[in-house]
This record gives sequence, C-alpha cells and structure tokens, in this order.
Amino acid sequence: MDLEVPIAITEELTDGVVSAHGVLNLASGAIRDVRYVDYDAKQLGAPFERRDYEFTSGTLSNQGKDVEFSIEVNKTSGQYAVSASELLEIKLRAAALFAGVSGRELLDKAGAAQAPGSGGSVKRRLH
Repeated sequence: MDLEVPIAITEELTDGVVSAHGVLNLASGAIRDVRYVDYDAKQLGAPFERRDYEFTSGTLSNQGKDVEFSIEVNKTSGQYAVSASELLEIKLRAAALFAGVSGRELLDKAGAAQAPGSGGSVKRRLH
C-alpha cells in the first residue's frame, strides 16, 4: 500500500519563487500531480527550464507544523522526486514533529516489529 501525502513545492528563481502543489509517495519518493499556482507553464515553460532557476524544495504540513525538504528535478523528463536518504529524513522528522515520536523510538518500534517471535514477516540480523 502506498502512502501519498499532499505537499507544497517551491521553485526558487534568482529574483522570485514559483509555488506549486503536488503529491509525495512516501514509499517511493516520487512526486506526481504537480500543479503550479499563478504560473502558466505552457506559456512560460517549466520553472526548472528557466535560466534563473536555482533549486526546488518541498514542505509537508500537518496542523500548523511543517517539515521542509529538498526535491530533485529531472530536467530531461520533468519528473520531481525525493532521494532515498531525504525520504528517510522526512519520515523521521515528520514522526517527531507531527506525532511527538523521536526518530530513535520510531526505528526501535520498527525493529521490534520485525524481530523473531514478534509476528513480523521480516527477520533482522544483528551484527
């Protein structure tokens, strides 16, 4: 089952920003359904194609709390995504911020669920 969450996207340009919304898949890091706010990509081209494009970031929000992260843009395909390491960081920071759970507690609970005899289907090897 994929868990998808709405995110805000900010395309940073030298002299301004372009705002958009999209959907982040927390399993794969893929971002789909990117829709620009007050920006006509058909007429002006995608923000990442402009000479003054600098970088793209995202924000995951819940009840007035935000987690910010970097977004990679494949300029050839136009696909937006979050790297695997960034995705893990988003999950840990979101758990801590939104649920009041520390990243260590989250990892410990996941490890306990996968330990032999816990009913988890994946076994961990300890080194």
